[in-house]
Amino acid sequence: MAATAALRDPAFPAQAFPPPPVSARPVDRDAWIAAFRFVRGETERRAAPLSPEDQQVQSMADASPTKWHRAHTTWFFEQFLLREHLRGYQIHDERLHYLFNSYYVAAGPRQPRIMRGLITRPTTEEIAAYRAHIDRAVETLLAQAAPGALEKVLPILEIGLFHEQQHQELLITDILHAFAQNPLHPVYDPEWRFPQATSSPGAVDLAHGIHQVGHAGDGFSFDNEHPRHDSLILPTSIDRGLITNAEWLRFMADGSYTRSELWLSDGWLAAQAEGWEAPGYWQPGGQGWTCMTLAGRRPIDPAQPVTHVSYYEADAYARWAGRDLPTEFEWEVAAAEGGLDDAFGLVWQWTRSAYTAYPGYRPLPGALGEYNGKFMSNQIVLRGSSVATPEGHARRPYRNFFYPHQRWQFTGLRLAQSRA
Repeated sequence: MAATAALRDPAFPAQAFPPPPVSARPVDRDAWIAAFRFVRGETERRAAPLSPEDQQVQSMADASPTKWHRAHTTWFFEQFLLREHLRGYQIHDERLHYLFNSYYVAAGPRQPRIMRGLITRPTTEEIAAYRAHIDRAVETLLAQAAPGALEKVLPILEIGLFHEQQHQELLITDILHAFAQNPLHPVYDPEWRFPQATSSPGAVDLAHGIHQVGHAGDGFSFDNEHPRHDSLILPTSIDRGLITNAEWLRFMADGSYTRSELWLSDGWLAAQAEGWEAPGYWQPGGQGWTCMTLAGRRPIDPAQPVTHVSYYEADAYARWAGRDLPTEFEWEVAAAEGGLDDAFGLVWQWTRSAYTAYPGYRPLPGALGEYNGKFMSNQIVLRGSSVATPEGHARRPYRNFFYPHQRWQFTGLRLAQSRA
């Protein structure tokens, strides 16, 4: 079973999400309710293979328990949608707002992130009841709200749907990290397989010029994709294909994890402190390297794109190869021109662009303004999407971002080279 199929329930047709544009008239309430059910159902389907014990574990500070993801995405709808827009709505349980707020300072105090795994109560069954309560209330709001009220409701609902999809991806990557710490090598899905790459050799050439980048059109976007603006692209070649495990093995065989001249200073310190000698989840064995996957520990497939590498490792590989990582704008322009194979659906691709604001950027008003803007420091932009990204979530101008040392996500790379 391909990875994309393994994370999709055939009971939910692909066309059920995304919903119509927020600006569409007349408002199709049934389509919005179907989209809401689709996204909420996908979270539960991803959690279904996991036991209550699996859903409780927090394997590191960067990860969260599955149970917490299920509750936090529910809290989001209660906090930002129901308590303000559904007349007469009664909070399900005020105590949950402390437990399941994430980082919204304006929304009140919260359980420290590193302590989310200590929340043994409420139970998984109680979280299911919380989700059901919120689902009923949101559907009531969508069915009964006056047309004028929907003008305010739908943009918040839409952000909530895409927010939950982000947590669906985190649910998968976080449980994979937890399972990787277990010497029994637990299996999430025995039928899971990484999809075959379709990469072709060669590169796409970008000519010198001014290009428009950022979100355009009527579809959904996050605030950090705005405003659309001009970007100068210098003559550059970007590989059509992703770097593979076979290519990474050559990098390793050349002793590159022990060659300080290939590494950024902070990257070298991280590699030494963490004892990196291969990508995340790789282990040496008698028959060669293996990697922890959603189907348990499996032999490394040389043809697959390398994944679970940090920005520091990607940068070192580019230096070893005598190349560069593309900027996020070079990536976006090349993808718009159809030049990138496997741009979506396999691995997020590191760029060499710092995550910062576009010219003229303004965050959303209120607590939702904390969603993206306050993280624009010390992180690196990734583009594309991964095997864990929910269907309907990936978009070309989407700006993912992580700290340069992190590698528990499905993160890989492709190379570029200046022709100036």
